[in-house]
Amino acid sequence: MQELTFVAPCLFGLEGLAGDELRRMNMENVRVEDRRVFFTGDENALARANICLRTAERVMLVLAQFTAKSFEELFQGVLAAPLEEFIPADGQFPVKGHCLNSQLMSVSDCQAIIKKAASRRLGEKYGISWLPETGVKFQLHFTVLNDNVTLCLDTSGQGLHKRGYRAVGNDAPLHETLAAGMIQLTRFRGREYFWDPFCGSGTIPIEAALIAKNRAPGLNRSFAAQEYPWLSKDIWEKAREEARDKEFRGDYRIMGSDSDPACVSLSFANAKKAGVADCVTFKDGDATKMSLPCDSGILVCNPPYGERMLEQQSAQRLYGALGRHLKYADGWKKFVITSEPEFEHWFGKRADKKRKFYNGKIKCDYYMFTDNQRKK
Repeated sequence: MQELTFVAPCLFGLEGLAGDELRRMNMENVRVEDRRVFFTGDENALARANICLRTAERVMLVLAQFTAKSFEELFQGVLAAPLEEFIPADGQFPVKGHCLNSQLMSVSDCQAIIKKAASRRLGEKYGISWLPETGVKFQLHFTVLNDNVTLCLDTSGQGLHKRGYRAVGNDAPLHETLAAGMIQLTRFRGREYFWDPFCGSGTIPIEAALIAKNRAPGLNRSFAAQEYPWLSKDIWEKAREEARDKEFRGDYRIMGSDSDPACVSLSFANAKKAGVADCVTFKDGDATKMSLPCDSGILVCNPPYGERMLEQQSAQRLYGALGRHLKYADGWKKFVITSEPEFEHWFGKRADKKRKFYNGKIKCDYYMFTDNQRKK
């Protein structure tokens, strides 16, 4: 099979985790860069990465990489790309992308140039002057970063964070990929008790259950590349069967709680869609008052941030109450993501580690309290 080059875009802060995932999947030539990870493999690797990656946003096939400081260089670079190897004569090939720190900063102009060059290349190779674009969609994606162009074919379609279990979210949903990364940083493997006291729509407990069971997050969804005529249909079923064979079976103690009964109901419904309702429990409860479910475990949560002044003050009071409630919970490792810059002050304890993330467009810190025997 042909060796292909892929790039997996990631949310800021998740690149290293995605790289580790790819190495565990035995992908080749894994290279971590800012907000993306490159790797190589064949068509089977394309299917496996889409189905199994937890922390990447997409899997894209790299068609060309070149330097372009002018629109003419951009045109010629795309014109030289072997597009006909992947896009048939009737294929749709819309173009989207972004530019950063480059001579070419107009996204709309770059889109137009790339579309024109791709049309000429395909038209010349297929010997036709007009491309109907009535067939399967082949989404082209470009990145112009520091004058270096990466032209890709998006094989995922919908972002990989859309696992298929959360059709409806609450008001402040957490990306599934970010939740998975947060859990991976706790080193949770299903042996400890796991608790999210602000479960919302259930994303964190559900992702914890998927990790504990080693269930591939993309097992029950479809991908754009399944419609590509040059890809065998068999590779997708083979990748899914391999993923199912690697699942673990066991008894897991995973709980989500929330003070809003509507969120608890929604979380349970989402867990059923994800196929993990048998190993996750959801209940009503105030995180600052309810009894801890046991003496030790891992607590991971995404509490309210408060983007406006009164909301921020309310959030700060909540952090203080939570810190007091958990002050003597020495058997618990605690992990909290929030945009509040003074979280440690309000929580009443300095974190052992911090890591920067973005929850959507909101800059956050992930506070990790892991040394429970330290003096407070």
